[in-house]
Amino acid sequence: MATKIRLQRHGKKGKPFYYIVVADARAPRDGRFIERIGSYNPNTNPATIDINFDKTFEWVSNGAQPTDTCRAILSYKGVMYKKHLQGGVKKGALTQEQADAKFAEWTENKSGQITGKKDSLSTAKADARKTALAAEAKKNEDRAAAIAAKNAPVAEEVEEAPATEEGAAEESTEETAAE
Repeated sequence: MATKIRLQRHGKKGKPFYYIVVADARAPRDGRFIERIGSYNPNTNPATIDINFDKTFEWVSNGAQPTDTCRAILSYKGVMYKKHLQGGVKKGALTQEQADAKFAEWTENKSGQITGKKDSLSTAKADARKTALAAEAKKNEDRAAAIAAKNAPVAEEVEEAPATEEGAAEESTEETAAE
């Protein structure tokens, strides 16, 4: 029986969520499966991948063929790299200790990359929020200035009107005095 490691779609329309399953190659995509070995959520950034590493490695070692997407997911988590190192141990190119050391070094580098990406995404999000708040504050100040400018001439005209009446009163007194 040919077994495949593939994704089984769940979730609602537009919000997919996948289970990583081992299934017979002839079974339907969302149908019968042998074992569920993990989950994959592409809706988060970075995508959330939870797998049972030991079970997955066991299935890959026993000949289960991952689909293209699952191969990428398993490579991301290090299952395919560990299989590659185990092949080197079987051929005698490496010892088990060397393979374990290489795999440990790889996992440290990978976790550093992932945390770096998460940190950069969070700082980018915070910077975007700061710029949006600054732009909103500037827009509010511009609106307040425009309202103040609109209301200011009305207040000045009211002040100027009594001044012209006073001036007119002075002129009228001067005219009456001259007559």
